[in-house]
Amino acid sequence: MLNETPIISMVVVGLCLASILGTIAQRFKISPIAGYLLAGIIVGPHTPGFVADQSIALELAELGVILLMFGVGLHFSLKDLLSVRAIAIPGAILQIVVSTLLGLGLAILLGWTIGAGLVFGLALSVASTVVLMRTLRERRLVNTDNGKIAVGWLIVQDIVMVFLLVLLPTVVPLLDDPTVLQRGLSMHAITQLAITLGVTFGKVAAFLALMLILGRKLIPWVLHYVAHTGSRELFRLCVLSIALGVAFGAAKMFGVSFALGAFFAGMILSESELSQRAAEETLPLRDAFAVLFFVSVGMLFNPAVIINHPWEVLATLAIIVFGQSLAACGLILLFGQPKRTALFIAASLGQIGEFSFILGGLGISLGVMSEDSRDLILAGAIISIILNPLMFYVLERVQPDVKQKQPKQPEPAEMTTMENHIVLVGYGKVGHKIGATLYNKGEALFVLDENSNALQHLNKLGIQGVHGHALTLLPVANLKKAKTLLVAVPDSFEAGQIVTKARAINPDLFIIARGHSDAESDHLKMCGANKTIVGAEEIATAMVEQCVKQ
Repeated sequence: MLNETPIISMVVVGLCLASILGTIAQRFKISPIAGYLLAGIIVGPHTPGFVADQSIALELAELGVILLMFGVGLHFSLKDLLSVRAIAIPGAILQIVVSTLLGLGLAILLGWTIGAGLVFGLALSVASTVVLMRTLRERRLVNTDNGKIAVGWLIVQDIVMVFLLVLLPTVVPLLDDPTVLQRGLSMHAITQLAITLGVTFGKVAAFLALMLILGRKLIPWVLHYVAHTGSRELFRLCVLSIALGVAFGAAKMFGVSFALGAFFAGMILSESELSQRAAEETLPLRDAFAVLFFVSVGMLFNPAVIINHPWEVLATLAIIVFGQSLAACGLILLFGQPKRTALFIAASLGQIGEFSFILGGLGISLGVMSEDSRDLILAGAIISIILNPLMFYVLERVQPDVKQKQPKQPEPAEMTTMENHIVLVGYGKVGHKIGATLYNKGEALFVLDENSNALQHLNKLGIQGVHGHALTLLPVANLKKAKTLLVAVPDSFEAGQIVTKARAINPDLFIIARGHSDAESDHLKMCGANKTIVGAEEIATAMVEQCVKQ
């Protein structure tokens, strides 16, 4: 039966295994990505037992990349991209050149052709946007200055790879032609290269112009029109249609990658007032397909390459983790940026991903690379993906303020001396209203939030607080002397962790947490909340009260 339903079997077996192994990895303080990759290896053709359809897995993974890049665009405006162009554009191009030369040097030492070495080096020079975005989201770094530089850097890498994927089929055969190496390029070959490059630049420029001129008006208008129908189902469908439709159209009409097309669709939509809602509606699908992306990568990997070519694997990994990272770090320092920014970008680029797999496949289709060569790329990708969260962990211990481009605002060296106060975690849409009400009533308030601008505003009003991750800063709030803790963050899983830690600090503290459903309410109460506020219940209660007053 499984053979008759390859899509269903791929999704069911892949997600179930990824869920189990990801949970086990998380339990042992390892990134769940390691579990997802292992799930792919288990269902791949190089291990015994059930074998999933690789072609289907890759297409499902491509959907994941599209939705993820659409989400990146929703949180990354054109203004943000232009603000980091002075660093991201020259830095990314020079880093690609350095990393490619390192890969080419290793290929020559291994006896490969120049064409194979060029493809191999390029594959090692481009980091995975999927991996980086998951890492940034887990650490809440997407909207920091360094996070914007890192994302901008990878977007430039993706744009460069779009051009290279068009040029390589023409350039690589020329490099491996002995007559060309002896006599040089003919005028005809130079003309063909110039035409190919011009057409590629023209297509990308046309796509960008269309998105910035027509798309900026049309996409938000369509989304607003559908939103006014009042149908959540149609709104969700419209968001997905925009993401997938623009990505598909960009690829078919302009030769731009799916990922880049989806990114610009999200970036244009980010200017709409409905961008936050659009991001929330697509989040479940983005997460599910991102998992399938990692499963598909694991399926491509042949573990035997580690045994058969251990030194080659180590050399490849060294170029990815150290060579590429050190090159980026040096370039950032040359641009006059702080050390914390250089280290952050270095850690961000210490892995490779989706474009690397595409380049490896291109090398095989051109006949310049073998399956073993591609396995080296896959081995380097999988190991570097597993190691990348560890690099951030070490970096945050060595350079605690690496999350910010500018020095952090002064934080109290010791916990606050406030007593009998209210601690508010989260100063967003809900937290802002809570804080304003408590302030007007003269309550002693201490706020924890990741938005430094909000905390600066509160400090001017005389309200104490610090910015950063609440789990780390809870001890600063002097919970043992507080009378109430209000957890207003929208993510129930994060809220549960905060409640659990707060309860451990003060078993008698009265904790009120925000939930969105009965299930979330039960989860928060299990974590230690005394009371939960569920939006639907409060709306119903308020409406009944108003009805009774009439």
